[in-house]
Amino acid sequence: MLSTETDVRLKNSEEASSQADMPIPATQLRLLPIERKAAFWLAFVYALRMFGLFMVLPVFALHAAQLPDGQDASAVGFAMGVYGLTQACMQLPMGWLSDRFGRKPVIVVGLLMFALGSVWGMLADDLMQLTLARALQGAGAISAALTALLADCTRSEVRSKAMALIGASIGLTFALSLVAAPSIYHALGLQGLFAITGVLSIVAIGVVVFLVPSGHTGNVGSVSSPVSRQGQALLRVLKHSDLWRLNVGVLVLHAVQMALFVVLPGVLLTTLHLPLVDHWRVYLPILVLSFVCMLPLMIHAERHGKHKVLMLASIVLMAFAMASFALGAYHSAWAVLALMLAYFVAFNALEALQPSWVSRLAQPHERGAALGVYNTAQAFGLFAGGAAGGWVHQLLGLQAMFWALAAMLLVWAWVALGTQARPPAH
Repeated sequence: MLSTETDVRLKNSEEASSQADMPIPATQLRLLPIERKAAFWLAFVYALRMFGLFMVLPVFALHAAQLPDGQDASAVGFAMGVYGLTQACMQLPMGWLSDRFGRKPVIVVGLLMFALGSVWGMLADDLMQLTLARALQGAGAISAALTALLADCTRSEVRSKAMALIGASIGLTFALSLVAAPSIYHALGLQGLFAITGVLSIVAIGVVVFLVPSGHTGNVGSVSSPVSRQGQALLRVLKHSDLWRLNVGVLVLHAVQMALFVVLPGVLLTTLHLPLVDHWRVYLPILVLSFVCMLPLMIHAERHGKHKVLMLASIVLMAFAMASFALGAYHSAWAVLALMLAYFVAFNALEALQPSWVSRLAQPHERGAALGVYNTAQAFGLFAGGAAGGWVHQLLGLQAMFWALAAMLLVWAWVALGTQARPPAH
């Protein structure tokens, strides 16, 4: 009798494993109406917030240099980077609070902090006040809660596709901000840019409250849940080996991104002979084309369980692009364009794949904490990449910078080799 029951269990286990290895039907990879609504409006919230943030970046250093205390280049750089530093410090607490008190309340509080920082920046008349305003904006760290809410509202089979929509909105917002910022700055000044970011934050609050669906995640938002239980969930997240591999990955991904953009504008200026105000003519079509190229790869990976293959291939492709730049490819205009396209295809794939993977590895009531740790690593990467990238470029030169980025990516590929073949499906 015992043998028969064991045989039945083994047979059922083998059937389940066989079904897990079968390709997912195309109908299951289509977003349901509620999933499309959640993905669209959350991407819209991301876009509103990031548009206000990105508009300040192209003109911040030039404006700060005109202030009485703006002649110190290191202080100006810190004022720009302090946003990432406070983001890194607040992502984990905000993600953890979203597990305990609910996603939407935490998102609204974060957007209010961002709006208050925008008002402070609008009224600031010296570099110190601008620095504090940027720090307050960064403290409204809602990325973990937003990503967790999207995970709450979508099935595992389509989550990467939904997060790809957010990644596309961020990329397109970045390109559009490069187009709009110089004209708005010329008309309204930096104060006007900060005012627009504050208004967009208030609009985003209305979208979150009235238009974004509420996810269903069991005991998320249960204030009665013991703090000790929340602490245990956080410890489980911190001890999870695959989550740590993904955290290392996002730190390297965004450190490379920030370091690359320390030198890429100069490359476009000298190789393509494009002034800064015309760089959007390169960024916009490449970002759009990279998303078009990336989406079929993402769908194939979801349908056939090739998540790890896509992740490793994307990392190696970025390393190849950086090594090619280091070998002198930045002297050729066509090579620069081709390598930028390769980089952004890989970057966009990883931007969509990794947070989806984190959301699947973590249990529903732990997603906020897991994505909080993940976004903390991301913010530290942004801060460290900008600071270290500028230092390496100044000390060792352009080629050494690209070799360092290629080496970082290859180390990441080695770390990622130990990741399980694909994320689990809850």
